[in-house]
Amino acid sequence: MKLIKVAFAGAAGVAVVGGVLAARIRERRMEPDPRWHVLTVYKPVDEVRAAALPEPLAVLGDAVEVELRAAPGERGTEIAVRLRGGEPAGLSAIAARVTDRDPRHAVRRALREARCLIETGEVLEPDSRPSNRRTILNRPLAYATSHGREEGLL
Repeated sequence: MKLIKVAFAGAAGVAVVGGVLAARIRERRMEPDPRWHVLTVYKPVDEVRAAALPEPLAVLGDAVEVELRAAPGERGTEIAVRLRGGEPAGLSAIAARVTDRDPRHAVRRALREARCLIETGEVLEPDSRPSNRRTILNRPLAYATSHGREEGLL
């Protein structure tokens, strides 16, 4: 009898915790996130401001805020970008990442491509795959190459 009471108490506790977590996830689905994605370009602020916004960032349009500021120690320009509508949070962030619909990926890719355009004048791409045939063994490399600009440190 005591074991049954403990089991019911445990189940009730799990249900309460699950309900609280579900409510929080629902509230935070597209919570505005003040997180800025920032990278440094090795050109003076005046040069970067004088030129038009690079095409990868311009394509994002009003969906993002862009700030240009001097990098610490006079080491170039910091380009900071954040989504105006906030970033996905909770389960919606996981779903967006799994389905390749995460808006953060577009921001990160645009920042990396903008840095290439500002510093070198072209978007640098990795060399072609050494194997032309798709095999099970080279699929991870193909995936990493195609999605490399969307993840990792900026």
